[in-house]
Amino acid sequence: MCGIIGYTGTLQAKEILLRGLRRMEYRGYDSAGIAVQTEAGLNVKHKVGKVAGLEAMVESMDIQGVCGIGHTRWATHGKPSERNAHPHTGCANDIAVVHNGIIENFASLKEELIGRGHIFSSETDTEVVAHLVEEAYDGDLLAAVQAATNRLAGAYGLAVVCESEPGVIVCARKDSPIVVGKGPNGALVASDIVALIDQTRDVVVLEDGMFAKLTCEGGESVIEYFDAEGCSADPEVTHVDWDIDAAEKGGFPDFMLKEIHEEPRTIRDTLAGRMVNGHLQFDELSLNYDELAAIDRVYIIACGTSYHAGLIAKNLIEAWSRIPCEVEVASEFRYRNPIITPSTLVVAVSQSGETADTLAAIRDARIKGAKVFGVTNVVGSPVARESDGVIYIKANKEISVAATKSFLGQVAALTLLAMLLGQLRGGLTTAQIRMLFREMADTAQQIEQILSDTSAIEEAALACKDADNALFIGRGIGSTICYEGALKLKEISYLHAEAYAAGEMKHGPIALLDEGFPVIVVATKSPTYDKVISNIQECKARGALIVALATEGDEEIKKHADYVMYIPKVRDCFSAITASVPLQLFARFIALARGCDVDQPRNLAKSVTVE
Repeated sequence: MCGIIGYTGTLQAKEILLRGLRRMEYRGYDSAGIAVQTEAGLNVKHKVGKVAGLEAMVESMDIQGVCGIGHTRWATHGKPSERNAHPHTGCANDIAVVHNGIIENFASLKEELIGRGHIFSSETDTEVVAHLVEEAYDGDLLAAVQAATNRLAGAYGLAVVCESEPGVIVCARKDSPIVVGKGPNGALVASDIVALIDQTRDVVVLEDGMFAKLTCEGGESVIEYFDAEGCSADPEVTHVDWDIDAAEKGGFPDFMLKEIHEEPRTIRDTLAGRMVNGHLQFDELSLNYDELAAIDRVYIIACGTSYHAGLIAKNLIEAWSRIPCEVEVASEFRYRNPIITPSTLVVAVSQSGETADTLAAIRDARIKGAKVFGVTNVVGSPVARESDGVIYIKANKEISVAATKSFLGQVAALTLLAMLLGQLRGGLTTAQIRMLFREMADTAQQIEQILSDTSAIEEAALACKDADNALFIGRGIGSTICYEGALKLKEISYLHAEAYAAGEMKHGPIALLDEGFPVIVVATKSPTYDKVISNIQECKARGALIVALATEGDEEIKKHADYVMYIPKVRDCFSAITASVPLQLFARFIALARGCDVDQPRNLAKSVTVE
């Protein structure tokens, strides 16, 4: 969940490291640090807080060196503090390590190392790696890192430098992302492609157990790769086709708003090329259609926002294909011994493609014989590599921690999968598929219409900004949309919110309502519309402040709601795509009014790469 950057080349490392850290700050940001090889030895600097604080601290410092590593931290072991910030060093301060992941056996390793005379200066699990490398080092940094990782249990992405080997960085990876690339001015390593994109578009995503050695001698950069046994490896190179503009705000006040405005393009790009001569096209599938037609159970496994996309897909898969579908929180899936057979399809949904819980669930499902399908935003990510097929949501880089455009891309991709299963099982005709595809494509323009005037959304948000709690209610797909709306509000505004199927209100939650309590109701035109109106009246009778999300042209709703946010008329099965946009904006307006950082909410990171 942290950010790693490393550089060795012909340019001054300090600025390259700081620039890379800025681009990865969304991954974790309670502290930051760099270690640069200088003529006087390793120069290590740490700072609690955001990268800007580290930049200000080192701006006037003469840190000359062309090789170094850097890190932004999201605390797992040890509170945010300068002594717990990376990079970490061994006793002699001549070896520095940055690490992403969790070393599960660090306590026993630390006790063992202390027994041999090592002195620790932090509370982190990472520091044991620096001491292990230090102890194993005899002039070969690669061999020392290999020896150290043999002692580690858990997940790690590592970059290591040593004072005795100028211009050398050694990297290792197990269950935590590491990418390596070479540009015109040097070689780089990072935990995220965004940190390298201004230097190179061709990167190698290290496989689990792999090592890389980056060197620069005489102005020439070389990257060598090694497998878990230490033998030379020749990994696949991935070409990145998005550019650095994707990591910049492009004139918007924050990344979240920029990414919401990119949602129409995400829908269009995700659907592009999927309908060919009137038929759905999935070239990425290694499963043939006969195998898919034999599927008799579907599990969707995901976390957070991706889980909510799965809940929406469940409605569509069961409606169109009549295949039982369960949506599972990935962190619990493998611990409950689910029923899996060779005719089970497991759909793993992860924006980053590197979510630790989702990857663990995939591996467990494959061992039990399931077919695995991935839905992700990152080409070459672990979820993509470990699946039998994949749909890329093509949301481009998403920087804001709160998922917006990637969520809509996931919903669109899962809807395509539901259509395909429906077609293969005879639940949908070819004509119906064409009609549904065309209508889903139209949601891109409908989102643009919503974004053209957000004044009603802002007005409703400002009416709720001082609340302590809020409820989101709806029925059918509307209730599922509420889960994502409540999550967005919680994670960026810190206003406590819960979501319920509206019919559940009388079974407990209605007791919370009093004068002015905000209730946000998804009341779009649907088969359950009249029932939702009854639920609104029940809440209104108890003094609640009603914010309704309704279908354009519905004037009747104004009799029951204090504030109304409208969306264009859309088929109910696609309402999750358009209805989610006002709820995202609603959460953002409240967060800004409460003085919150919408791009980097506290305690959260973009990619959860530890269990």
